[in-house]
Amino acid sequence: MAITAAMVKELREMTGAGMMDCKKALNETGGNMDEAVEYLRKNGQAKAEKKAGRIAAEGLCKVMTDGDKAAAVVEVNSETDFVAKNEQFQDYVAAVAKQALSTSAADIDAFLAEAWNEDSSKTVKDALVEKIAVIGENLTIRRFEKVVAENGCVVTYTHGGGKIGVIVEAETAVVNDAVKEALTNLAMQVAALYPKYVSSGEISEEYKAHEKEIITEQIKNDPKMAGKPEKVIEGAVNGRLNKELKEVCLLEQVYVKAEDGKQTVQQYVDSVGKENGTDIKIKRFVRFETGEGIEKKVDDFAAEVAAQARM
Repeated sequence: MAITAAMVKELREMTGAGMMDCKKALNETGGNMDEAVEYLRKNGQAKAEKKAGRIAAEGLCKVMTDGDKAAAVVEVNSETDFVAKNEQFQDYVAAVAKQALSTSAADIDAFLAEAWNEDSSKTVKDALVEKIAVIGENLTIRRFEKVVAENGCVVTYTHGGGKIGVIVEAETAVVNDAVKEALTNLAMQVAALYPKYVSSGEISEEYKAHEKEIITEQIKNDPKMAGKPEKVIEGAVNGRLNKELKEVCLLEQVYVKAEDGKQTVQQYVDSVGKENGTDIKIKRFVRFETGEGIEKKVDDFAAEVAAQARM
């Protein structure tokens, strides 16, 4: 297929790679965007985590709690930052979060179809449509998640006035201020360092194999590793893979407030548990970031002017 300038531009924005590298990757993969990203990663020209999914969109994440036993987080999107900062919109998002805290819905479709808590004659979807008409922008209840602690507690953290919302659930026989403060510190770490898993035990072999393949290609394309024995290359691959896995697993990350700069999150949690006479087990965490995974429209003013001039 023909490779267009728009395709090259899109791939460049997704990966941060150079224009010519992007064009070559698209040519090599027949224009398949996902395969082109993989091609660039394998050749060390794209960062694994720099994808279009990280491009911001407007809106708000809101967390609502019921004591320390239940919490819910929602993401509601708007078209502009101006609306996201509007008090009426923020009040509406709070109402959606309250709805999520009481819901038994398993997915967003069921959530939208249930009766609206503030007016049972309407559905959540009906109330959303009405709010769109009042505010004058397209709004979307994009996602929600509810967490209920059975043998412990939940803590929450909101960053940037609703840019990021985090819930952490822990199993613990002791729930006091010290334990909850420690868990709040972990929620802040989740917000800042964006782990994907609680521990390496959650990572699938498929994910490990995929990342190992990427790292192997990167190392083989490194001039410094040219001519090195397979055993040396294998050691370098495993070393880099283990480092990457530690970065994406919360309990294996270095605790951001560690005084020695070495203490892991797991070691920090163990020390807090020991001080309070209990074992603390991190069961799960939820992290929502506003606009994550949404392609935000970028207006090309120069192109628009040129098009008008041609007309």
